[in-house]
Amino acid sequence: MPKNKTHSGTAKRVKITGSGKLRRQQTRLRHRLEVKSSTVTRRQSGTVEIAPADVKRVKKLLGR
Repeated sequence: MPKNKTHSGTAKRVKITGSGKLRRQQTRLRHRLEVKSSTVTRRQSGTVEIAPADVKRVKKLLGR
């Protein structure tokens, strides 16, 4: 059987932690930041865990 290829777009967006959890950057923090309040931008910064409903699909894209 040939090996499965990693989906490079997903690999750039998702990191796997040491315990195997999937983490991603939050959305809405790329542009129009002057309109958003500082509270909102602080809340959107950092990473979050991928939704449980999406974990199986994302792991398949990453070849795991």
